Amino acid sequence: MDWGTELWDQCDILEKHTQSGLELVEKYVKFVKERTEIEQNYAKQLRNLSKKYNLKRSSKDEADCRLSSFQALLDILNEMNDYAGQRELIAENMMMNICIDLTKYLQEIKQERKTYLMEAKKAQQNLEITYKQLDSSKKRFEREWREAERAAQYAEKTDQDINATKADVEKAKQQAHMRAHVAEECKNDYAAQLQKYNKEQHQFYFNDMPVIFNKLQDLDERRVRKLAQGYNLFSETEKHVMPIIGKCLEGITKAGTSVNERNDSMVIIEQNKSGFERPGDLDFEDFSQGISRTSSDTSLSTPKGPMDLLGKNRGKNFWLFSKRSKLTPSSFPPFSSPPAPSPANGPPSPKFGRDTLSYCLKEINKTVKPRISSFRTLRRSPTVTEDFTHLPPEQRRKRLQLKLDEIVKELQKEVDQSEALGKMKDVYEKNPQMGDPASLASQITQTSQNIERLRAELNKYETWLAEAGGRGETLRYKPHVFNNNGSHDIHSPDGAHSDESTPDTSQAIYAEFDDDFEDEELAAPIGTCTAMYNFPGASEGTISMQEGEELEVVEGDKGDGWTRVRRANGDEGYIPTSYGTITLFK
Repeated sequence: MDWGTELWDQCDILEKHTQSGLELVEKYVKFVKERTEIEQNYAKQLRNLSKKYNLKRSSKDEADCRLSSFQALLDILNEMNDYAGQRELIAENMMMNICIDLTKYLQEIKQERKTYLMEAKKAQQNLEITYKQLDSSKKRFEREWREAERAAQYAEKTDQDINATKADVEKAKQQAHMRAHVAEECKNDYAAQLQKYNKEQHQFYFNDMPVIFNKLQDLDERRVRKLAQGYNLFSETEKHVMPIIGKCLEGITKAGTSVNERNDSMVIIEQNKSGFERPGDLDFEDFSQGISRTSSDTSLSTPKGPMDLLGKNRGKNFWLFSKRSKLTPSSFPPFSSPPAPSPANGPPSPKFGRDTLSYCLKEINKTVKPRISSFRTLRRSPTVTEDFTHLPPEQRRKRLQLKLDEIVKELQKEVDQSEALGKMKDVYEKNPQMGDPASLASQITQTSQNIERLRAELNKYETWLAEAGGRGETLRYKPHVFNNNGSHDIHSPDGAHSDESTPDTSQAIYAEFDDDFEDEELAAPIGTCTAMYNFPGASEGTISMQEGEELEVVEGDKGDGWTRVRRANGDEGYIPTSYGTITLFK
């Protein structure tokens, strides 16, 4: 059953139905667009939420970064960022595969429907024109036939009239004969028009309109089928990313289970232990015994002097959190002459006993008591020094080592820049049309000064680290640099001779020059990526990949959910970070 057979007389109904179908497609497209806006806003809010609660890697939080609970929160925020990326991907796929595709298809079927309706209207107009011609010929035949009858009646009446002349009779008969002839011609024309109209009407109702109606039926069925595919894509689009969303949720669960409270406690110990030994017991000083007795290092008696008394506690250390104050011999008042000895069995000299005892007690209070009371100075901020002497020994070694590594990285960067400037200067000297070598002099000088400054700082911190008992394990960097003249320096920053050979500067940088630059060197990869899913890479700037494909990571994820990768053939582009397993080089 088809529309052309069953609905041959329902042209208006079919026109309204097809128009309603087009409006349904438009309504669904609007619905999907609003859904994509919701997804995009949701993803944006998730990203802002992750960014808001992402802990800043400030100096205050450096110590917490190694804690598993701290790292677990960062992992959860990263997973939420990836989750937001999947919501954005849902919105993008819905927009591309449903909204844009259906909108384009809607324009096509609108034009097709318009064409079919125009054909139907044209066929209707042709039938109406034929009917008007039929009606006109019919009315003319009717009119001429009546005139012919009147003319025949008049001729018969004239022929019977005895008063009429023969000429009048002949004239009347000729008039009747002419009218009858005209009426016969109109009759023949009417018959021909009627036959033509019947043929046109049969063609209209049995051929032309059924074909048009069947075309409209096919168009409507294709429209319904396309809309059904759009309905399916609405769910399939989200189902496609559900495995990745599941992995994001699994990552959050993994982050929660990775928290190790015992390991965090060990990290706190490792980060904050001072390296000092616990303070030992204080020796008992008995001042109640006579000071005239012979003193020994093992007896409880009044010491011979303040230095002897403090010497017993010189190995003790009460420093905990505040800066350690050092005692020097100059802090004690000099004696102009030793005290006079007392008689062998007599009482001690009042002056000597009073002054010496009070002085010893005073010195004990000045050295021991301030150290014990240093617990009250916990909230005081010590003076920060460049060599980190305000820190405990263990923490000082760590901070010096960290500072040393930072200087080495910065020095390596300046060395690489110096090399690049040297090569560029060689190119300018060999190809003056590319640039003026003198224009690089200021940059080369500045880079050399930065290298010298960093070398000095490197030596300084290496010395401090050696004083602190560190091993001086620093990052390695290239020891060769280019000097101000672009020549190669083969000495390392610490003065050691490098084993690397001097590059041959006579070798041409460019084999030929045809007003075109050679391709730039590819950036060194910072890691590897194994594709977990297929990615079409249809958008501009992206690159396609297949599941299981190995790629090189050129640029890491900067928080937007995309990572730049490179194939073995040199093709580069962005992929969703959550679509691959990424391992960065250390």
